[in-house]
Amino acid sequence: MISRLLVANRGEIARRVFATCRRLGIETVAVHSDADAGLPFVREADAAVRLPGNSPAETYLDAALVLEAALGAGADALHPGYGFLSESADFARAVIEAGMVWVGPAPESIEQMGSKVESKKLMDAAGVPVLASLTAETATEADLPLLVKASAGGGGRGMRIVRALDELPAEIERASAEATSAFGDGTVFVEPYVERGRHVEVQVVGHQHGVLVLGERDCSIQRRHQKVVEETPAPRLPEATRTALHDAARAAAKAIDYRGAGTVEFLYDAGSDRFFFLEMNTRLQVEHPVTELVHGVDLVELQLAVAEGRPLDPRAIGETYGHAIEVRLYGEDPAAGWQPQSGRLTLVDIPGVDAEFDLLNRPGLRLDSGVESGSEVSTHYDAMLAKVIAWAPTRALAARRLADALAKARIHGVLTNRDLLVGILRDEAFLAGEVSTQFLVDRPAPAPTYDVGARLAATYLVVRAAAARRTVQQGIPAGWRNVRSRPSEVVWREGEHEHEVAWCGGRDGLWFPMADAEVLAEGPDWVRLRFEKETTTYRVALAADGSSADVDSPRGHVRLVRVPRFVDPADAVASGSLLAPMPGTVVRLAVEAGARVAAGQPVLVLEAMKMQHTVAAPVAGTVTELPVSTGQQVAAGDVLAVVATDHQEPEGGEES
Repeated sequence: MISRLLVANRGEIARRVFATCRRLGIETVAVHSDADAGLPFVREADAAVRLPGNSPAETYLDAALVLEAALGAGADALHPGYGFLSESADFARAVIEAGMVWVGPAPESIEQMGSKVESKKLMDAAGVPVLASLTAETATEADLPLLVKASAGGGGRGMRIVRALDELPAEIERASAEATSAFGDGTVFVEPYVERGRHVEVQVVGHQHGVLVLGERDCSIQRRHQKVVEETPAPRLPEATRTALHDAARAAAKAIDYRGAGTVEFLYDAGSDRFFFLEMNTRLQVEHPVTELVHGVDLVELQLAVAEGRPLDPRAIGETYGHAIEVRLYGEDPAAGWQPQSGRLTLVDIPGVDAEFDLLNRPGLRLDSGVESGSEVSTHYDAMLAKVIAWAPTRALAARRLADALAKARIHGVLTNRDLLVGILRDEAFLAGEVSTQFLVDRPAPAPTYDVGARLAATYLVVRAAAARRTVQQGIPAGWRNVRSRPSEVVWREGEHEHEVAWCGGRDGLWFPMADAEVLAEGPDWVRLRFEKETTTYRVALAADGSSADVDSPRGHVRLVRVPRFVDPADAVASGSLLAPMPGTVVRLAVEAGARVAAGQPVLVLEAMKMQHTVAAPVAGTVTELPVSTGQQVAAGDVLAVVATDHQEPEGGEES
């Protein structure tokens, strides 16, 4: 029996495993990087071991260091979570050889499914449908579009869609570079890309008496090939196809004598009612909560039972009932190309959810979160902050319940995809079950609406707070002037845009000369405005010094940063400067200083949060400065390059 278990992972999955261990009376050990020292999972473990450093390579991916931590902490079992070392056969073998229980499949099973190239051959032999394997030499125009995919990883890293054959070699090279960075293995393969396919996966648990199949999940709504919304049961799936998928997954698990929890992923073509094997994840999946809620099981408990060699108790498998939907809450800006965000979360409040959920009683709302108010979102790891899951007797009720909880959530300090998730859950096509991997391609993230009311509300509270802090002339209204010459101004930055709000003060309070707005009521952190004949209540979380504001309303969330009235000349940057959109590492320079570039031409590639981001020239011109080098760490706002247009003199140039 397991008595002390180490989770070789971080964030929400570590907390998830700890929750089951607490219920079962198993002691827990966390490992953490320096960047993660203040996160909740470290505090919740019975013991914690520091892994010196920040990057995954020097901490969570260092197998020897993690194994040393487990042995030093006296752990007799190790759970790998997902990602990092969870699908490393060598690591699993080392854990077993060290005398610990490995909570996962046999190393041989991991090896058999670890290569997507080899696993397709194995599944083909087992009678499981697979897509054709192609190369740059064998692919033809008739095969387009194509998908280049990393053999060793997932999560959208090392993946490219190719629509022209002449682009294939370059995309293979880029995918290989990204796969090497993310997984340490640059092997990629090519297969036909099903344009409007659905991503449907089957949950299996292999044990000593066979393979238990716990339904399927639809994970079709994705961005950058990373899942955003997952649900079970899969909507609009013919029952005969559902049964065939389950049978194929069972055959796949039996082909490798699989033990433990795993997921067999398929690409489903609704047009032809055919499905094809994609890969098998030999670990717990991120989206496992929806299966737990519908099937009434604790998948981590089943993993532990199999690892301990105990037969699965049929009484532990609950009755299948209802529908569950999960959304992934990412720290990112969907309107800016899904740009990852980092920084301090000043507030995380999602009404109606409880982190200490009861798995077996099907809560209406469940939160699996790696963060809380005050947590720092690092640039070193994936951008996912939390998963919010809703269960209800029907799919429509689950979607409505989840959308309502997210719409009322307050998540401040870092931009998230919350508003996008609400839009998906309320989309008519989604509610009709019309989902595919193209869902967000057909419905790109909406452009920012730049809610004027949010800026007015934030300005009102900034001025009111400044007036309250005055130590003299407290009886005089804010903004009072005996002779009014012009309004006062507050300038807010929202994303890449700056907006000026003019205001005046007098005996009757504040008013906005350029807007048809009226303050109807107010409280300590809220303002009710009548603006353009519409009444809206804005809740404003204002920084103590008034330098920023997070504004929530029925229209969504707005993050505002106040632009100072006076800028230190030392902080000014040259015209044409390309600034780092986020902290990260320069992984490739595409040009040299002095090179001519066209508008949109890549200048360099920046890596942050396990993804690569191309920084391109905004206009045609000459790269006059390139102050960074490959491998250099940069902070958000750092100058990466300067591109001077044809009519622009480089700064410091000779006068004509």
